[in-house]
This record gives sequence, C-alpha cells and structure tokens, in this order.
Amino acid sequence: MCGIVGYVGVRRAAPILLDGLGKLEYRGYDSAGIAVRDEANDHIEVVKAKGRLKNLAEMTDGGRAVPGSCGIGHTRWATHGEPSTVNAHPHYSKEKRVVIVHNGIIENYQEIREKLTRKGYVFETQTDTETAALLLDYYYQKAEGKHLSPRERALDAIRSMMIRVRGSYALGILFGDQPGVIYATRKDSPLIVGRCNEENAGHMIASDVPAVLSYTRNVVYIDNLEIACLTRDEMHVYNLDCEEIDKEFTEIKWDAASAEKDGYEHFMIKEIHEQPRAVRDTLSPRIKDEDGGKKSIDLSELNLTDDDLRGVSRVTIIGCGSAYHVGMVGRVLFEQLAKVPCEVDLASEFRYRQPILDERGLFIIISQSGETADSLAALRMCKERGLRTMAVVNVVGSSIAREADAVMYTWAGPEISVATTKAYSTQLAALYLVATKMAAVRGQIDAAREQQLIAEMLAIPDKIERVLSDKERVQWYANKMASCKDVFFIGRGLDYAISLEGSLKLKEISYIHSEAYAAGELKHGTISLIEDGVLVVAVATQPELFEKEVSNMVEVRSRGASLFGLTTYGQYAIEDTVNFTVYVPRTEPLFATSLAVVPLQLLAYYISCAKGLDVDKPRNLAKSVTVE
Repeated sequence: MCGIVGYVGVRRAAPILLDGLGKLEYRGYDSAGIAVRDEANDHIEVVKAKGRLKNLAEMTDGGRAVPGSCGIGHTRWATHGEPSTVNAHPHYSKEKRVVIVHNGIIENYQEIREKLTRKGYVFETQTDTETAALLLDYYYQKAEGKHLSPRERALDAIRSMMIRVRGSYALGILFGDQPGVIYATRKDSPLIVGRCNEENAGHMIASDVPAVLSYTRNVVYIDNLEIACLTRDEMHVYNLDCEEIDKEFTEIKWDAASAEKDGYEHFMIKEIHEQPRAVRDTLSPRIKDEDGGKKSIDLSELNLTDDDLRGVSRVTIIGCGSAYHVGMVGRVLFEQLAKVPCEVDLASEFRYRQPILDERGLFIIISQSGETADSLAALRMCKERGLRTMAVVNVVGSSIAREADAVMYTWAGPEISVATTKAYSTQLAALYLVATKMAAVRGQIDAAREQQLIAEMLAIPDKIERVLSDKERVQWYANKMASCKDVFFIGRGLDYAISLEGSLKLKEISYIHSEAYAAGELKHGTISLIEDGVLVVAVATQPELFEKEVSNMVEVRSRGASLFGLTTYGQYAIEDTVNFTVYVPRTEPLFATSLAVVPLQLLAYYISCAKGLDVDKPRNLAKSVTVE
C-alpha cells in the first residue's frame, strides 16, 4: 500500500526522500508528497502532487529546491478521499505544529473527527490520516503543562494518540518545535529504521527495505506499538509505556543493484528471468548430501522434529492472491505425498468464518511481504488458540516471519513488480520441500521415491531456463491476442491450480476480463460464455487427466474459441485440437506447476506490453496489501 520514507542526517533530505519513494513505487500510489524542515528559516516546507512521483520531482527540481536535512515523504494509495493534491500526504495541523505521513487505515476516524471538531479543530481534507495529525496536535498541546522535556512531551502525545486510535498505521512524524528529530510508530503496518552509512550519516525510516538500500544495509524492524525517536546521531526506541527498549540491527544481504532493472524493460520480465536462480536459492540450502551419494531434506530451521511431523493431523494453508494459489498446489502435495488431510483458506475469510481448528494441526501462512494484513490477522488468531504456525515468506524480519512459530524464508530477493512471479515460484519450491519431508518421515514414500523427488526438484531451475528460451513464441502469440476482451483458463487437478494463477496474472496487468475454471465444471454453466473470438488457455500437464482435458478443449474449440494449449513435451497430438501450443519439459507431475506457470507469466506480460500498459505498476493495485 502507501510508502513512507524519512531521513535526518548531514545530507539534503529532499533528494533522498524522492529516491527512497522511487524505490517504493511498486507498492502502488496515486499521489506523493514530502515535508522538509528548512533549518535556516525554521519552517517546514510541504510539497505535494497528484499522480506519479515524477510530478513531485519536477516541482522540486529533484529535491534540490527544498532545503533542509530532516524530512518525511509519502506515496499515497487512496482509501478515504479521492486522489488529489489536497488529500495527498503529508498532513498537518495548524501552523504545522504536527506533520505526519501514514500507511494504514484509521477505522474510528469519524468518531475522532467529531470529537476534534467540538474542540474547535477544522478539517481541510477527506482523509482518515488528517484525524491522526490533529489528534496528535491535541495531545501535544495538552501535554504542554506537564513540565516535560520536548521528547517526553512528544512520546506522551504519541502514546495518547495510539491508545485512542483503532486500525492500522505506520506513522512518520515531525513536530514543529523540534528541529532535527523524526518520530515514528506502527501498528500492523510495516516500518523499519536504518542507520545510514558514513557518507549519508544519519537515520532513515521506511515502509520497506528497497527504500534504504542505497544508504544502509543495517536496519531495525519496529514492532507493534513501539515508538522510535531519531536524530542525526541517535536512535531511541520506546514501548507503549514510554520505556526505552533495546533493538538489534539486522544486516540486509540484498545489494542496491538487486532492486534495479539491470537492463530489462520492466521489473516483471527481470523477475521472470530470475526464477531459476530464486528457486535454486530456495532449494539448495535445504538439500544436503549424505553418504553414498544420497541426498536428504534438512528443515532444521523450522524446529520441527520428525516426531512433530509424524504427529501433524491436518495441514491448513492460508494466503491471499497468488499465495492462496500456491496453497491450492500445496493441498495436492500434502494429500498425495504425505497422506495428510489439507485444506486451503483465503486469509480474508479464514478468521471470520469461525473455523473449527485441530489442535494437532500445522497452520502454514504464505506471504511474499510478510506484512499482508489478512494473513497476519489469521496468524495471530492461530497463535491466540495455541496452534502451531509456520510462515513461508520472502522478506526477512517481516511481521509474519517474526510472529510465527517457525519461518521458512524463500530467499527470492527483492520483488519490485506488483504482479508476483519469482515469489510465487519460490513458495511452490518451499512447499515441495515440506511435503516431501513430511511424506518421508511418515513412511508414505520409500527411500527410492524420496531420492527421485529430490532429484526432480533440483532439476527445476534448469528446466525453467529451457522454458524461458522459448519466450519469443509466446510473445508472438500474445501480440496477436492483445485485443481480446475475454479469456478463460481451464485445467484439472494441479492444472486448475495453475490456471488460477495464470488468470490472475493476466487480469492484474492487462485489465482483460479473465476467469479460471476447473475444466470439469465447463458444462455447469461456463460453456455458455464461449463464443467466436474468446481466448481459452487450456493447461494439460497431468498425465492421468490429459485425455479428459483434451475432451474439454474440443468442446470449447467447437464453439469458436481460440485455443492456447499448454502441455509437456511428447504430447504432440494436442496440436490437432488447439490453435497454438507451448510445451514445457517433462518433470514429476506434482512439480509441473513450476514449469507451466512461466509461459502464463510471459503471456500476461507480453499482452500487457502490446497494449502499452504500465506493467510494473498496474492501476488500483499495491504490492503489499497492509490494510483489509
């Protein structure tokens, strides 16, 4: 969702703020703004612009026109109030006594607004964020008579605001009478603090790591209901009782170049090509060589013993969007390999349906960012009930990673494009490992089958590279079909799971109406929508379901559909049925999803390019959905 950046140090702040916000554009936004304290004139300058960040950069000459070495910046994704300059952040109180940027939603903003209006406050915007700014101002003035130091007064006001606000937030805060100081706090929205390198001496705040990579690799993850106070030389963190607490810095292993396009036209196509490396990085550290040339899966990082895995009565996988689609694959893996019941839940539905949860179950929460609001809430519900939780996440130190009982990092590296590709592929690889390990310790597969599955896993990266080598054919077909209005994806079993992901990719970035259906459901209503010109993508990688899938292809082809077939090498008879075919290498059928997804990612990407759309930043979408 929204992006937050702050800097206090020896350098001019505005260019650093703009650069940091540029690294957070993937989060989705419709306006941007900065607030910088001009020390020479003892004034906080606020500059805001509707639209892309380049508009703000042009207004400020790349930040050079705004003096000052302490400031905060923001990219807004509209929730309360239309996208506009007035509603853009930063927001501030009268005479800029308090200036804030905010990621999240203040749920009781209307109640607070009415209270402050009775106190004489006047609101200038439609946003929920302005209520937080004015509420802070109210408590900051109220604390004036308490004989507190400036820092104590600020902490008192922030604490009072936090107690009375319901919802989610990460806040960057400037107080008009405290030069050279930034305060920050959070609840259920991500926030990090970075200690800058010697050249940029000072401290930064940000919503995510890419914003600070050019200035530091040493960060602190601010936890819920903690308050940070930053100056050029000092960082202090306090709990809700305003007691100072120690925080450890984490070294970020990514380098700044990994968050750049590296010669590719878009981040999405770069990240599609990074999948072989990313999958290899997920698998390799967890597959160990044993005596006699055998290999084994080592999941000691999860603190789950063999007895723990044998004792699991049920697996529940929870996720949103693409992570949910990974769960659909996981359900087949756990049931077919480990012979353990498995269910998959949308995180946004899980906690509201009052589920009956097995106390001997394993609850796997999947999230690229580790900050997805619904997934985090589902995790916390499981924790409250004393259930065993495991996280599969990409971002080190994220909220879900810290709060789960066990965490399995995918090591995909920074994923900038809103439409996930390599994070999806590495999440699949993580579940391959867990399901195979569980199957082995439960005695559901013998040693020979285990070695076969491990060998097939290790071959996946090279096979993805082979799929990518045929990308020009997909591009040619995508250019032909870019004007289509409706697309249906069909498949059975795991092919249905991958169809869901393919459909999501297409609708996310091309804005073409797209739906995925289990092929066996076609005759239960969906086939009435098939007519001349409709594109149908049929996935058929599962040998035992291949003939049934071909029958469904014939049904839609006979009704005028243009048919894109996706299958494995050797199934050449399919060409008699479809208009266009893409082949992927043969692999273990349970792992075919890792290969079949790549042509579908390419199809979506090239159709979007052919339509001239902003591939990396599709409209109305955000990379990290940190509000419900």
